[in-house]
Amino acid sequence: MPYTAHPTAVIDEGCTIGEGVRIWHFSHIMPGCTIGDGCNIGQNVVVSPGVKLGRNVKVQNNVSIYTGVECEDDVFLGPSMVFTNVINPRSAVARRDQYLRTLVKQGASIGANATIVCGHDIGRFAFIGAGAVVTKEVPDYALVVGNPARHSGWMSEYGHKLKFNEAGEAECPESGQQYKLADGRVTRIA
Repeated sequence: MPYTAHPTAVIDEGCTIGEGVRIWHFSHIMPGCTIGDGCNIGQNVVVSPGVKLGRNVKVQNNVSIYTGVECEDDVFLGPSMVFTNVINPRSAVARRDQYLRTLVKQGASIGANATIVCGHDIGRFAFIGAGAVVTKEVPDYALVVGNPARHSGWMSEYGHKLKFNEAGEAECPESGQQYKLADGRVTRIA
């Protein structure tokens, strides 16, 4: 077995789990999902059928990752954050054929108790503040906060808020990486 799982975890047949994955107490890994190498699945997590997690995804406690969600490499899902997968759920109306896709791109972080309304992708290295409710696409490197989530700035790949000069350039204080802001988009230039 290339991964480790707490004895209380339920791991269904038909899922793919990578090398070095750790699965903690009371979590349920359902058939047809894929969990990449080096992921950490916290306590009381559900990974539904068809979900794809890239390498080194960190899923904190009490997160349900529903069918339709895909997380690329190095994504952080904070404690008790929420994904949805149907835009207009009703108990008496079956909508399993209406699940919307949500893509969380490389390096994005989603804070504790945030909600991601289905069908809205989260950009590379974006940062979703704790408790935010995301109701639209989030660009690469964007910081969004509030309900509904609103753009509040830009973040470096190391998770620091960027301060752009008049030329539209910024430097991460931890890594020294250089960023450029042009036409409402941020790119890393060095």
